[in-house]
Amino acid sequence: MGVSVVVPYVGAVVVTVPVMLIALFQWGWSDQFIYLMAVYGIIQTLDGNVLVPLLFSEAVNLHPVAIICAVLLFGGLWGFWGVFFAIPLATLFKAVLDAWPRKEPVVAPLL
Repeated sequence: MGVSVVVPYVGAVVVTVPVMLIALFQWGWSDQFIYLMAVYGIIQTLDGNVLVPLLFSEAVNLHPVAIICAVLLFGGLWGFWGVFFAIPLATLFKAVLDAWPRKEPVVAPLL
């Protein structure tokens, strides 16, 4: 499951395959298999949509909602590579906005 953090959303799908195969070989198509996959799906959903954005937000100084929006935006634009580079691109975008010179309002001197 640790590999799923490297590529948000896509990694979660990739690491589900081995878990599903091991559970299928262990129990077959039984109730235990269904319960395991349901619990695993809930854990992956919470991990990908709550925990990872919160942890990354502290590491890169971005709001968690900005991280989720960046993944959705860049993933929609550039597919897999957009999802892969979404957080670094959002951090770069924020750094450029923070460094951009701001025009100070001109205050007329009092006579």
